[in-house]
Parts: sequence; structure tokens; C-alpha cells
Amino acid sequence: MLQDLEYIKTDFLVVGTGIAGLYTALNLSSLGQVIILTKEQIEDSNTQYAQGGIAAVLDQGDSWELHLEDTLQAGAGLCDYRAVQVLVQNGPDRVRELIKLGTNFDHIEGTLDLTREGAHSKRRILHARGDATGVEIREALTRVIQRNNNVIVREDSFMIDLVLDGGPLTRKVAGVVVFDQRRHCYQIYLARVVVLASGGCGQIYANTSNPDVTTGDGIAAAYRAGATLIDMEFMQFHPTTLYNPTGPSFLISESVRGEGGILLNKKKERFMPNYHPQAELAPRDIVARSILKEAEKDGMPYVWLDVTACKPGFVEKRFPTIYQTLLQYGHDLSQELIPVIPAAHYMMGGVRTDIDGQTDVERLYACGEVACNGVHGANRLASNSLLDGLVFGHRIYEAIRARRSTLNMIDNYNSLLIPPLKPNGQASPLIKEIGNRLRQEMDKKVGMIRKSEQLETMIRWSQQQWQGLNNYPVSDQESWELANMLQISEMIARAALLREESRGGHYRSDFPVKEAHWSKTHIIFNLDYPEGKQDVLE
Repeated sequence: MLQDLEYIKTDFLVVGTGIAGLYTALNLSSLGQVIILTKEQIEDSNTQYAQGGIAAVLDQGDSWELHLEDTLQAGAGLCDYRAVQVLVQNGPDRVRELIKLGTNFDHIEGTLDLTREGAHSKRRILHARGDATGVEIREALTRVIQRNNNVIVREDSFMIDLVLDGGPLTRKVAGVVVFDQRRHCYQIYLARVVVLASGGCGQIYANTSNPDVTTGDGIAAAYRAGATLIDMEFMQFHPTTLYNPTGPSFLISESVRGEGGILLNKKKERFMPNYHPQAELAPRDIVARSILKEAEKDGMPYVWLDVTACKPGFVEKRFPTIYQTLLQYGHDLSQELIPVIPAAHYMMGGVRTDIDGQTDVERLYACGEVACNGVHGANRLASNSLLDGLVFGHRIYEAIRARRSTLNMIDNYNSLLIPPLKPNGQASPLIKEIGNRLRQEMDKKVGMIRKSEQLETMIRWSQQQWQGLNNYPVSDQESWELANMLQISEMIARAALLREESRGGHYRSDFPVKEAHWSKTHIIFNLDYPEGKQDVLE
């Protein structure tokens, strides 16, 4: 029965097992017991699929000032300067700590092999196993976590919602309500602090580089608990994923272009120098839209990525994962032109936090892609995301350590506000159908190029589907995920409609110019402003 809920207490609760979640949990374990929740397996996160690397200033010819300038430039005027400064100044120490924890980055003759990616002025990208950086980092952190007696990992545990102490007006989190998919039961986890590190929402798009688990669960749950969401209109589209109409998308790292890969049109002509002085290494939003324009001009669904000028054997050694995966799809990266298209990749917006990861809900912190601390602005600089999870995960730890004496465990269960729960059961086939339709509609109406009529249509459609979900008598993971994706899709469309300009990852064909006054204006959503509100930062 739903009344027979199991209550589990811990000092700190972390939701998510990407780099942000694992690293934050590891730090918090020095302060008390930590439980990490992940809705599938520990390796299921965007970190696992991070090919390119992690950006940090570790070369004498580089400086944090240059990294800061590159990040601000890519962010198209919308970054929070203080947050970026924190990122680039603290990043090198966090990366050195990763190395001490057992992460083996690639070296050449004893020196770190640093590469360059789009919009970086220096070679400052560390990588591992050629193009399996995320796997190496995740495995290193997992090994340390597994040896830590103060950390418990609970797999197959789907977070449905946050549990509040005293109701939404108190803005105070006491824990989370979870569905344990192994035992088929609901559970309430209570903690002194909840840290959301649950990743992004790429699965709201049909064409995405993200794994299946990225359905925006943490973003949606935080909103329902009273947290503020910000900059939801800024979705980054990665320029180069394999054009594969009969199968899944596959990301081809920006490092491939950093090592000399060029983009060609239908006539096998290089076109990026016509769009930007940095050509293939321009900011991602510029490269992605340029690819789309060139493909449309040629009447083609893709453009070509050409790496054939590299020395024999270089591609196989430098990009072994990409090379082998493309071979499985029938493409030889070292010998052939590869058809590529942009795909939804990274959410720059999310749950608003300060530079210590604190949300505007008491005892709720967030880091990684679920959070928006202002670092990425309107367009994330390549390979800053892994660094973001490390730097701000560490700041969360420091903030909690400083105030841990005031963080008491909730002991009055009667004050808990637990969201209503339906019996668990098998979802209707209609749930899958609506989910597939949602992804297709987002691709068409809230993709790389937007305009008001399509955005308004998307808002109405999302609202209708959301209301219809209430008629289902049972719930399961697919239904909860769909509810989260519908909420987030509507907010992205609303934010895109409200921002009447083009900036970074957000492009309006009916407002194609970047307007100066929007550089201080953000779109926010919370329970007081469910339709969005302009928030001007002075």
C-alpha cells in the first residue's frame, strides 16, 4: 500500500552519478554519511559519453585570464563574471585533484597532451584514452567511491519529487521520494541536505547526443519544490553528430576539428571560413547554424566532416572510440568523409544557484548540468562542463562544511509534504507515443532556429498533453519522465518566446539581431511566475 512508505535517513543525499554527483559525494563523505541515488546504473550519465576532455589552465603559455576571456566570449555577453572567474581560477586545482584520485590523462613523453577545441585561444583540453575522457574520469571516481565506507550508491532508484518540510511556502527541502525499481516500492529518503546533480534534458529532442536517462528530472522536481529556473531558452546544439537516419545519434567530438578536421559542403568545398574567422573552431552555436544553412542551401540533410588529411594511423590512435564506433556504422573516419548534422547537446540554463551551488530553496543545492550558476551564459565553451561539475561541487562541499552545525535532521514526519503518489503499474502505450511526438515537435518548433508562431504552438501542445497525463490511473518511470519533459519543454518554448533577440544557442528568425539590453536580462520561472518573467541583473 502507498501508506506503507519506507523511510531512510542519511546525512547527505546526492542525486546523480556523473562527475558532479560522484565528486561532490566524495567530498561530503568527510562530513558524514552520503547516499547517492541514480535512476539506472552508476555509469549512466552524460559524463560517460564525454569524449573531448576537460578544460583547465595547466600550461605555462596559458593563463586563467585567457580562459576567462574565452569563456565570456563564447557565452555571448550573458555569463556571470564572478562565476566564470571562480571556474577558471579554481579549475586547475580540481583537475590536479582528479589526477591524484587516479584519473590517467594522456601524456606525450611525460607531458600532458593538451588539445584545442572551438573558441579556445590555447591548447588547454586534457583528454584520456584518446577520446574516452568521461569514461576514465567516471571509472576513477567510482573506484574511490567504492572504497569509501561513508558512501552508499543506490542504483535503479528513480527520484519522483523533492519532499518539503512544512509545505512549498517554507522553501525548505527535507529529502526526496523515490521509486525503487528493484523492489518495486516507494521510498522516502531524508537528509540534512539534498544535492541535485541529475544532469540535463537532451531527451526532449529527437536528435540528441544525450543518453536515454537525460529527461530533466532534477530540473522539473526543483521547479515543483519552489526553486527558480533560469536561462531555459539556451540549449546548445553540438555541430557534429553522425547523420544516421536509421539508427541512434553518435557524437563526433569537437576535438576532431581541433586536430585538423574540416567541414565540406555538397561540392566538397570548405565553407566555415565564409562564416567566421575561426572557421571550424568558431563557437559551437555559430558552427552548428552554419552547418544547417549550408545543408539547406545544398538541399542536403547533412554536410561532410573530413579528417583524411591527417597522418596515417593518427586518427585510429587519437580517436579510438570514435573510429571504432564509426566503423560499426560502416564509415572509416581515416579514409572517408563522414556525414554530420547538429544535435541537442547541453542545457546552459537550469536550476538557478549562487556560486556556492545554493538554490533559493533552503537545504537544496545543485551542480553540473542541472544547475545554472551563470558560467556558461548563452553558449557553453567546449569542455567547460566537466570542470563546472568539479569546481562547483567542491564549493558546495565547502559551503555545507561551513554551516553543518546548523543543518539538523528532520525528526517530525508529520510536517513533511509528500507529493501524491499513484499506484505503480505498466504505462499505456500512449505514453511512449506522446514522448516520441514531443521529441519530434521540439526538433521542429524549438530547435536551432525559432519563431513566434511555432513556439506558441509548442506551448499549447505541451499544456494539453500535461493536463491529459492526470487522467492516467497508474504511474511508472516512463510516465514520470514524460511529465518532466513536458514541463521543461513548455518552459523552454516560453523562454524562447519571451527573449525577442538572437544570442548564443538561442536564435529567433523573427528577431535575428543580438540586442544590447538583453545582455543583462534573464528569463526566470518559479511557482510565482509559471509563465516566465524577465529578471534584469544590474
